[in-house]
Amino acid sequence: MKAFLVSEVEGVLSCGVDEVEPTPKDPTDILVQVDYSGVNFKDALVATPRSRVRRLAHIVGGVDAAGVIVVSSDPALPVGARVAVHGGDMGVGRDGGFAQFVYTTAQLVSHLAPALSTRDAMIIGTAGFTAMESVLALEAHGLDHEGEVLVTGATGGVGSLAVALLAAKGYRPVASTGSSDEAAWLQGLGATRIIARDEISDRPDRVLGSERWSGAIDCIGGDTLHQILRSLRYGGAVAASGLIAGTDLTTTIYPFITRAVSLLGVDSVEATSATRARVWAALAEVAPSVDFDSLVDRVVTLEELPEALESIRNGETRGRILVNPTPG
Repeated sequence: MKAFLVSEVEGVLSCGVDEVEPTPKDPTDILVQVDYSGVNFKDALVATPRSRVRRLAHIVGGVDAAGVIVVSSDPALPVGARVAVHGGDMGVGRDGGFAQFVYTTAQLVSHLAPALSTRDAMIIGTAGFTAMESVLALEAHGLDHEGEVLVTGATGGVGSLAVALLAAKGYRPVASTGSSDEAAWLQGLGATRIIARDEISDRPDRVLGSERWSGAIDCIGGDTLHQILRSLRYGGAVAASGLIAGTDLTTTIYPFITRAVSLLGVDSVEATSATRARVWAALAEVAPSVDFDSLVDRVVTLEELPEALESIRNGETRGRILVNPTPG
C-alpha cells in the first residue's frame, strides 16, 4: 500500500511516500481501509528532526483516520462498519492513518452514526473530538447560555471546531485569533465577536482582570491561559488542551480562591472507550447544524503532505486539512 513514511537515521530525517506492507502488532488488531485522514499539529511534531513525540525511527504518520473495517475478529466491530480511529500511540508509536490501510486496536475505534460520513469524521478528527470533549467538560461544570464563551486559537483545528460546535449548541462563542483577516470566516462558523489575542484580559496592573467569560476553550496555553484564568466570571471554567504558546503556566491562586474558577484538563489521546462513545454521540447529535465543508482548509494527497505539515507547523491553516490516500 501507499503510505507517508517518516524515518530518521543517525539524525537525518526523511519524509515521503513509499510502499509499505500493513502489519498488525497483535492478532486481535483491526484493519481499516482509510477513506480520509486529517493533518494535526501533533503530526507536524512527529515529522521533525529529533522529535520528542515520535517513538519509532521509522513510522507511518497520521494520528487519526476514518474508513471501513476490512479485517476484524471482534463481533462488536464487524467487517463493513464505518469507523473513526484516533488516539493512543497511533502515528506516534505505531503506524498511523497517512496510508491506504491502518491496523489498530479495538480501543481506538469508534462507530460512526449515520449522520456522519467518513469525510465528516475527519473534518472533525482529533481536533473536533477535542473541541467537543472540551464543550462537554464545560457543560458538566455548569456552563450556561447567558454569558460569552471564549475560544483561543480560533482559526486552528480545535479552535474553529469549538466555535462551530458552541454555536450549534446555542452558546455565544467569542473567537480570539491573531489572523484578523479571517473574521468573516469565523463569524460564518458562528462566532458572535472576534477579538485579538491581546484583548483576552485587561487591568494588567491588578491581580485579576474584569469578569468577562462564562467559560473558555483554550488551545494556546502559556500566558494566554493565565490571562483567561484571571478574567473568567465567578464560578467559570476553562477547558485547556493546547500548548502552542508554551508548556509553563505562571499564574496566581487568586482566580481559584476569590472567583472559584476551575481549570479543566482535556486529553483525547488516552480517552476511554466510554468517553469516545459519548463524544462521538454528541458530535452526531449536532452534525445537522454544522456546515462541515466550511471547516475544510483543503484536501491533499499523500504526496502533498510535506507542504501541509509545514503549514500546520507555521500556524498558516484555516480549519482542517484532509488527507485522501487514494484520490481519483
